[in-house]
Amino acid sequence: MAGNESIKTASNYLRGTLIESLANGITGSVTKDDTQLTKFHGIYQQDDRDIRAERRKKKLEPAYSFMIRVRVPGGVSTPQQWLEMDRIAHEHANGTIKLTTRQAFQFHGVIKSNLKRTIREINDSLLDTIAACGDVNRNVMCNPNPFQSRVHAGAQKLAQQISDHLTPRTSAYHEIWLTDDEGEKHKVTKEPDVEPIYGPTYLPRKFKVVVAVPPSNDVDIFANCLGYIAIVEDDEIIGWNVTVGGGMGMTHGDTQTFPRLADILGFCTPEQAVEVAEAVVRVQKEYGNRLNRKNARLKYTIENFGIEWFRNAVEQRIGYPLQPARPYKFEHNGDRFGWSQDHLGNWHYGLFVENGRLYDTEENPALTGLREIAKVHEGDFRLSANQNLVLSRIRPEKKDEIQALLDEYGLDGGQHRTALRRNSMACVALPTCGLSLAESERYLPKLISDLDDVVEEAGLRDDDIVIRMTGCPNGCGRPYLGEIGFVGTGPNTYNLYLGAGFAGERLSKLYQRDVKDREIVSTLRPILLDYAQNRQAGEHFGDFTIRAGYVHATTAGNNFHENIIEREAVLA
Repeated sequence: MAGNESIKTASNYLRGTLIESLANGITGSVTKDDTQLTKFHGIYQQDDRDIRAERRKKKLEPAYSFMIRVRVPGGVSTPQQWLEMDRIAHEHANGTIKLTTRQAFQFHGVIKSNLKRTIREINDSLLDTIAACGDVNRNVMCNPNPFQSRVHAGAQKLAQQISDHLTPRTSAYHEIWLTDDEGEKHKVTKEPDVEPIYGPTYLPRKFKVVVAVPPSNDVDIFANCLGYIAIVEDDEIIGWNVTVGGGMGMTHGDTQTFPRLADILGFCTPEQAVEVAEAVVRVQKEYGNRLNRKNARLKYTIENFGIEWFRNAVEQRIGYPLQPARPYKFEHNGDRFGWSQDHLGNWHYGLFVENGRLYDTEENPALTGLREIAKVHEGDFRLSANQNLVLSRIRPEKKDEIQALLDEYGLDGGQHRTALRRNSMACVALPTCGLSLAESERYLPKLISDLDDVVEEAGLRDDDIVIRMTGCPNGCGRPYLGEIGFVGTGPNTYNLYLGAGFAGERLSKLYQRDVKDREIVSTLRPILLDYAQNRQAGEHFGDFTIRAGYVHATTAGNNFHENIIEREAVLA
């Protein structure tokens, strides 16, 4: 069994020695085993890699701190919750809010002595961090749908139902984090813990669920373990096409690991959707690989057993056959920016947030502006899966007031930026992510500024091209679904991928290995100019790079690595 399996088995339903680790004031860290268990509670131990070597020379332990991820099912939060996240970011974290690629809030720089207080205050805001990470179902995503509000309620309802149903039942979360200052446990019963779905060892690896409403695929449904595609008739959701087996992560140099897009499992009615979700989770719990974590995701279970076998296993557990999938069509996987109005007359404002990071600068006091908006806004703050934000359900009589605040604080919704920048996304990477091999969030904005010169030269300023970057191959920023994708291989060095589908329906292919950051613009410039001059009507950049012969099409995850050696031999 993989090492994490023994940690889970011995953890007593995710308790481990976390209480003892938190009480140890000698170190800013928790024990090695407890670092694995904190993930189930939505917490990652990190250290500042920018100063790691310096501290090592001084014989100091690393500058440990913790990242906390807050679940926001469907990405919908209230103005009051936004204000609380803002306050917590300034009082307990590093003064920034990170909007993640899974529609969650993320705090960085929380020190160990503040962990418990921070989690309690998050809980007081009626949000939580349990299962935001770890080998369980994580935050359930849903289309923000400001322009499809007739069906958003149904999609959001399913996201919340699945989130509630698949949340771990252990009382460890309350016992460890929500104990008051007098030591009294918050909402903890004396009954022994039971995990009716997960069991004591939970899942072999993380599990991700999304809900999508065509034509928008902004949640990148095919990149997730389990997905629900809304089938809409007469402005009502009549059921869901169910997708299974997607996932982005892989390991450099290991061709047995690869990103994979989900398969269509079948169609279910709204009443069956949660039951189907549990059945999929149960099959993965029983048959997922617990020997090798690199091959433990649901995508490999389906790759190894086949979709027909998996469908039979799910149908055996629900007791009825799934119906054939219904027709649907995705047109894009990006966000809408600026103002849009729904059928009820309410307004929604899509706000571009570069790489999801919100903080104040003298030139751009974004957090202050959103704080002032939250004080008067009566609708929702909706987090998008592309790290952006939607100010939603603004009554017509409040629109001018909100617009005035947007103007005052320079929150322009991205309209003045190139389409390339509006369609960009990066993971956190350095200095806090322990897995990162290269920069991502700190570097991509500069790279896009350099590429903007090429975009302007080519006349592509307003052409949507999806560009994504991650500091390692785990794929948190879904780089293999970027029409231009960068994956870090070492300091200032990236593998360059091209050819993904614009609507998230096709994986990319490796175009060039180990491109230095100083070489990226000169590498992409002739391709972008070629696209501008020779594309066909309506042809997207990813499709063009395949037609023009820059890369082969990736037709399935298991051929993601094919044709690379052949092309490199030609170049040599």
